[in-house]
Formats: sequence, structure tokens, C-alpha cells
Amino acid sequence: MSSLKKTISSGINSSSSSFSIVSIRRLNRCILGMTLGKTNDIYSSNSEVWLLGLCYRIGEASPPDESTSELQNGQVGFQRDFFSRIWITYRKGFDVICDSKYTSDTNWGCMIRSSQMLIAQALISHYFGRSWRRSLHKPYDPKYIEILNLFGDSKSCVFSIHNLLLAGKSYGLASGSWIGPYAMCRSWEVLAHTSRQKEALPMAVYIVSGDEDGERGGSPVVHIDVASKLCSQFISDDNGEPEPTAVPILLLVPLVLGLDKINLRYIPLLRETFTFPQCLGILGGKPSLSTYIIGVQDNKVLYLDPHVVQQAVVISRNNLEADTSSYHCSTPQHIPIEQIDPSLAIGFYCRDKDDFDDFCGRATKLAERSNGAPLFTVARSAQKSWKYHHQSDDGFDNGRNENMNQHEDEDDWQFL
Repeated sequence: MSSLKKTISSGINSSSSSFSIVSIRRLNRCILGMTLGKTNDIYSSNSEVWLLGLCYRIGEASPPDESTSELQNGQVGFQRDFFSRIWITYRKGFDVICDSKYTSDTNWGCMIRSSQMLIAQALISHYFGRSWRRSLHKPYDPKYIEILNLFGDSKSCVFSIHNLLLAGKSYGLASGSWIGPYAMCRSWEVLAHTSRQKEALPMAVYIVSGDEDGERGGSPVVHIDVASKLCSQFISDDNGEPEPTAVPILLLVPLVLGLDKINLRYIPLLRETFTFPQCLGILGGKPSLSTYIIGVQDNKVLYLDPHVVQQAVVISRNNLEADTSSYHCSTPQHIPIEQIDPSLAIGFYCRDKDDFDDFCGRATKLAERSNGAPLFTVARSAQKSWKYHHQSDDGFDNGRNENMNQHEDEDDWQFL
């Protein structure tokens, strides 16, 4: 507690800009239970690091051979991958939000910022694939600049904090108030359903929740027929003819994995989700202190921290020489996985039907190893909840009742 008092005191006595960038970061680290200088723990360990579906062997310093991608080899590959993720933080000096007086989201907007980072990663995966790395040279790729523009701090930017607050009003989003992951996921669902946002988020959005609403728990179920209908609707909303082509889908899975703290039985399952190629990470942290968790090593999770105040910026779509440094962070932070808040949300991005099938297979295998307490399950139908289970390396059992119409399976995912 004495170190926390010193941090607050030093911040008050410092200049405004210094307090914003340095002291608030230290203050939040104290609250999160972390100390400075912990990043070296990641590099000093020979344990594998899983970062959004890719595995890094930090202890390997030798250059990769022909059979090993340099992106997945050693500390340098990990650092470049981490630095390439989009980092979105508190901002100050933007236009007033709606009818409030707020021109900064400091101390209340961390869940919104964490969710923006996850959606930004979904867009990066969609347009560039998981192997994309930020260019070290200008001019930048126009699509990369366009993605950053979407998250600018202005109502004119599609995924700005201004528009998210408007979209989530019915779920309790309000300027100056902290919200949970379930309400945040639902707010993105609302925002994604408007025509303008569909152009910016070219994928179906599926909020996977259980029988109860996402804030009270209940085991979430990925229903294949629901996902299929969402993808079909995504095409029809564009007034296009349904085609048997790939329609990407974004899955957001709000979870409540305990009361005051996370139930330890879920920790191995959470760790394994980072091995999924479709992994977009986790919205989570400590109570009222959301972070964007993107990796795991041993008993700790790695994250991008939104609790840093930076000046508001809107990057023009046409400025390929823009300074984008405020959207990237080179320093991984971490926290013991058992300390994260039990209320969280996991994101997954599936590029097409084959990718979704792969996700369902991995999720089903994970549920089978859960000893009766899965993070979520997979079923073919929302009405009957037939289980979707792995049959062989060649494919998946349909999991259907013998009396089901033989053609129902052909209808599922016909538009994916």
C-alpha cells in the first residue's frame, strides 16, 4: 500500500503529460498486482509462449531452418508479432461524447478499448491473415491505415468510442461508467447490424451465450444452425444472391467462470484456447480493470494494457505516411492466470466453413477433456441441441437424430 501511495503522490506532483503516460501506468500496475521489470520473466523462461494461435520458443536464439517459419522462431519473432498487434488505449482531447461533458475515457473506458483491440485483430486476420506483421517502412499498406481509421476517436470513425456508446446504450453503456464483457459483446452485435458498419466489419457476428444471460452464467453453446443462419442473413442483407462461398464469422463468448475469483478447473481450458488458430484473445483482467489478453506462458497470461492515456488521434485513410506509433506497444505485460476476473469474453475468427469446422472440432475435443465443466460446447441445432462430436480425422459426425430429415445437414452451412 505504501508503494501505491507513493505512485499517487508522485503523479500528483508531476506534470500533466507525465502523469498521464507514466504515473497512471504505474498506478494501474500496482492495482493489478504487478511490478515493473517483469517482462524479462517471459524471455528468461524456456517455456513455450502461445500468442493468438502461434507458438514461440523464446529460448531458441538460433536462426530458423528451412522448415521453421521465422515468425515462430525465438524471441525476435515473438517481439515482432507482439508489436504488430493493434494497441488501443485511453485517449484525451477528443470531441465531446454525445450529450456528456467527457472528452477523455480515462479511468472508465478500459473495457471498450480492450474490445476495440480484439475487433481490430479480427480485421487484421480477415484482411491479412495471422502471419501479417506491421511494416517497418513507409508508406504503409492502405488497408492497415483504413483499419486504424475505423477506431479513431471521433463520431465520424465507425468503431469509435462515441459510436460504441450509442450502440450499447440499451445494455448499460454510458460515458463515465464501467461495463462488463457481456454488455460489451452485445454492443458490438448491435453496431455490426447497421449497414454502415457491415462494410467496415465484413463478417457475421455471433454472440455465444448459455440459457441464462451472459452476466449470470450458464454454459454457452455454439449452435451450428444458428451460425449458419447468421451467415446466410449476412449475405441476404447485402441484397446479394446466396452463394456457396466463404462467409467469415466472428464468435464472441462471454463467460462467468467463478464468483469472486476464477475456478481453477477452468484454467487449463482457457490456456488451450490460445492454441486455436482461430483465437482472438480474451477481454479480461481484474475487476473494473479490463485488458486485452493475447497470450499465455506457463501460469501467466500476456496482455496489452489500455490503461495508458494518450492524445486523441484520427488517422486519415489517405495518409499512408501517418505516425501510427501510438497504436503499437513493444512491452508485454503479464499477470498470473488465476488472478484474472472470472467474468470475461473469448473471441474467435473463422474465415470460412472449413475453418469453422476446425474450430468446432477443437472446441468439442476441449469440452471432452473438461471433466464435465466445459468453457462452452458445440451442438448442431438450437432446438434439439444435438451434440457435434469428432468422429475421425477425415471429418465430423453429423450428430443428428436418426429421424432427422436427411437433407438437413446439406442445408447447414450451405452459404459458408
